[in-house]
Amino acid sequence: MRIITLNVNGLRSAERKGFAHWLAHTDPWDVVCVQEIRCADGDVPRALANPRRSHAAFQPAARRGYAGVALYSQAPARLIRGFGSAEFDAEGRYLQADFRMLSIVSLYLPSGSSGPHRQASKFRFLDAFLPQLARLARSGREVIVCGDWNIAHQPIDLTNWRSNQKNSGFLPEERAWLSRVLDEIGFVDVFRRLDPRPEQYTWWSNRGQAWKKNVGWRIDYQIATPGIASRARSASIYKARRFSDHAPLVVDYDFELA
Repeated sequence: MRIITLNVNGLRSAERKGFAHWLAHTDPWDVVCVQEIRCADGDVPRALANPRRSHAAFQPAARRGYAGVALYSQAPARLIRGFGSAEFDAEGRYLQADFRMLSIVSLYLPSGSSGPHRQASKFRFLDAFLPQLARLARSGREVIVCGDWNIAHQPIDLTNWRSNQKNSGFLPEERAWLSRVLDEIGFVDVFRRLDPRPEQYTWWSNRGQAWKKNVGWRIDYQIATPGIASRARSASIYKARRFSDHAPLVVDYDFELA
């Protein structure tokens, strides 16, 4: 089973940059989780409305041109839109697809970088979402939560960690929250389990020459319950082409989705 996750920073923008063509011609995949689609169902480019004859599910934000998530796969047994938060479900941040005993979530965690009011919203999300992660861990199902978590967990996960300790995405409170997800609830950071190397990033600022110089952050994850995490065999960050300011995170699991 191959799972890909990518924040597209606008599905229409990514399509213009060749994302649909890449999906159609990359090695076979089973699930693609997409974040920050920024479009309503009716605005999805034709090439991404149902690529490679897969089932397409979208959870747009109520506000047009904002946030939203999507998930491409074979037809799931059940789709769950939102996790029970009136504030954040309206922003299109959570879409869950259930397949037999495996659940896959496309998640877009808020960014707090645009100001104190957004950081306050991010903290509210963390408070609301932690119980949902605990429920998923107790569900008896294997779970993979894919997406843009907007948190770099450890100094290895960003280039300039010393100068970013007071910036959103690397605040002590955010990092401690993610540690709770891994250490207390028991989820596994699949990429880091497979690849301990530094300088493995999934997001680069559009300012300066961050991409060219690989001055980045690892903020896109596949966070999984231990059983399915143990079946992960390879992980890679695709950087041959750029579809947004993020790069696709690709993980192959020794598991049959069907």
